[in-house]
Amino acid sequence: MSTGEVISREDDGPFPSALPHVAVIGGGIAGLAAAFYLRDEPVRVTVLEGAGRLGGKLSASDVAGVAMDEGAEALLARRPEGIGLITAAGLGGDLVPAGVTASAIYTRGAMRPLPRRQFMGVPADLDELAAAGVISPEGVARARAEEVRPAEGGDASVTEYVGSRLGAEVVDRLVDPLLGGVYAGRSEDLSFAATLAPLAAAARGHAALTEAVTSLLPPQPGQAQPGQAQPGQAQGDGKPAPVFVTLTSGLGALPEALAKASGAEIRTGAMVRELSRTELGFRLTIGSAADPEYLDADAVIIAVPAAPAARLLRDAAPVAATQLDGIPYASMAIITLAFHAADLFQGQGAEQQRSGYLVPAVDGRAVKAATFSTVKWPHLARQAPVHIVRCSIGRSGEVAVLQRDDADLADLAAAELGDALGLTAPPVAWRVTRWGGGLPQYNVGHLDRVARIRAAVAEQPGLAIAGAAYDGIGIPACAATAKSAAAQVTAYLTARRR
Repeated sequence: MSTGEVISREDDGPFPSALPHVAVIGGGIAGLAAAFYLRDEPVRVTVLEGAGRLGGKLSASDVAGVAMDEGAEALLARRPEGIGLITAAGLGGDLVPAGVTASAIYTRGAMRPLPRRQFMGVPADLDELAAAGVISPEGVARARAEEVRPAEGGDASVTEYVGSRLGAEVVDRLVDPLLGGVYAGRSEDLSFAATLAPLAAAARGHAALTEAVTSLLPPQPGQAQPGQAQPGQAQGDGKPAPVFVTLTSGLGALPEALAKASGAEIRTGAMVRELSRTELGFRLTIGSAADPEYLDADAVIIAVPAAPAARLLRDAAPVAATQLDGIPYASMAIITLAFHAADLFQGQGAEQQRSGYLVPAVDGRAVKAATFSTVKWPHLARQAPVHIVRCSIGRSGEVAVLQRDDADLADLAAAELGDALGLTAPPVAWRVTRWGGGLPQYNVGHLDRVARIRAAVAEQPGLAIAGAAYDGIGIPACAATAKSAAAQVTAYLTARRR
């Protein structure tokens, strides 16, 4: 294909080559999933990815002989979209559950167990909370004196909603580290309704927030009710249902599998600079302004982060573009450290029964989370005689720490891990992966913002959006937006053909 060539329709009818052409902008998990969901439709699909590789934040590479994910390393099993997508793509046989899911909070100078009966840090069992020692006796007393308030009609920050009911310590030392691990955000900014949606819905039917949390958790022994299947309960074979799963070769294997199974034309290094309406659909401008290439499509799915999506929608859907500009992003880095198997825990048996630990921002440390990967995923431990730990650094608003070079970040992560575990041995290998502007922030008002974006996009027939900026940042949530986008353009093209 020559640079500057216009890929045009082959007849005067509404569709080229008798098949409508769908352009998917973005070759991350959402874009590839959208192309995959279109595989059985009578359409021709082209996926356009600006980077030199597919997958977005899904990739894997070797660390000390172990194939390690550089981005997402797990997906929630309780949402069916992720496992369903993986199975449909032919990788269902490679799914493995986490071997260990219990975690800890490293706070106030000690490793303390994360209470089991909680939802994203919001506790249900205050006796268990007291025993864990994560918050002070004064903080526990404040939580016991829960201030019962009616559910607000509008949105509120997590700090405002949870803190006003259970106290600041519950937010600072329990909720904030869990949200920081998922969103790299801060509780004072993040939307309660957007980031804790199941709890927000449950809270509307319960007077106390702790009661709302209880309603979301599996019944305790002796309390199970017939037909009440909840996350964490036993499956039909009596085994506990997995909470997290991954692929034996890493989630970085998923993009290639989706690309192959989709049957779409896949192009990398194809940066879409502009999107404009035409009489019969859309025209995409690819490449530089000095030497552009044009691609015509009957329908377009935009599956890129908020800022590039806003740029593409500036002319076609200006209201959506303005709203997308208001979604901030946080940067982070994942430092993967390998240790000799005998060195890491140095006889600390308790840590070998945990998947890792979280660190509250109020403790002032750079590492916000550490995952004991070869403990959490036993299949990794069989690949090489090492233990692997993934350390996450970077919260919304933290800039200076991420300006350090890779070696400094690796040293910092190793030092803080050493403080937490009493570890003196240095890592035998390390890798630093940076995700600049990688995580959308679901700040107060996010749900209304997304509703305005979708309404504006819906006014443009044949246009749809997908990705992590809208309804969730995990693989299942991205897959759900992709499936919806594919269904939207399919319905449009079907109606147009009639």
